[in-house]
Amino acid sequence: GCGSFSEILEGAPGLSRTLLSQRLKQLERLGVVESAPKPDGRGHHYELTSAGHELFTVCQSLGQWGARWLEIAPENLDPFVALWSMCKALRRDRLPDRRVVVRFDFTGRPRRERYWLLIELGDTEICKTYPGLDEDLYITAEAEAFVKWHAGQLTWAQATREHRIQLDGSPSLVRAFPTWNARSMFAQFRPVPSTATSPAG
Repeated sequence: GCGSFSEILEGAPGLSRTLLSQRLKQLERLGVVESAPKPDGRGHHYELTSAGHELFTVCQSLGQWGARWLEIAPENLDPFVALWSMCKALRRDRLPDRRVVVRFDFTGRPRRERYWLLIELGDTEICKTYPGLDEDLYITAEAEAFVKWHAGQLTWAQATREHRIQLDGSPSLVRAFPTWNARSMFAQFRPVPSTATSPAG
C-alpha cells in the first residue's frame, strides 16, 4: 500500500499537501496511524495501527455496501483515480516482459485528459506529461465507462462493443490489456437493480 506522504498524496487527487498533513496528524492523534522517520532521514513512513486495521474493515464494509446500493456520482467519475487504482492492482504475472507505454485519452470531462502508463520489468508508473518514449498502445475512453469498468459496473465486452472504450495497437496488446487489471476490490459486488430501492407506489 501507500506508505510515504508523496504516495498518499498521489492517491488523493485534489487534496492539498497542507490538508493531507493536517489529516495525517489528526489520524495519529486518534491512534489510527503511526509514523516513523525513513531510514534515509527524508520524510516519514506511515502505517496503520491495530485500531487502524480494525477501522479499515469498517471502510471495506461501507465500500461493499456502496458498490451494491449506490450509483457512482458524476463528481466521482475521475479517470485518473481509477487509473491510479488500476496501476496499484495490476496482475504482475500477466504484464509484458518488455517495456510497454500505454497512452490514455479520456473524454466526457470538462477538458480532455491524457495520461501515460509505463510498464517495465513489473514496475509501473503513471505520467501526466509525455514521458518521451514510443507509445505501444493507445486507449481512448469515456471517463464514465473506464471508471465503471474498473469498479465492476460495466463489462469490458460491453464497453468496447459500444465503442465507449477503444484501443489501437498490436493485436496482442489489445487482447492482453483488460487481463492486466485486477479491478477495484469492490468489483465483485454486483449493484442491486434500481427498481429494488424504489418506494412502493
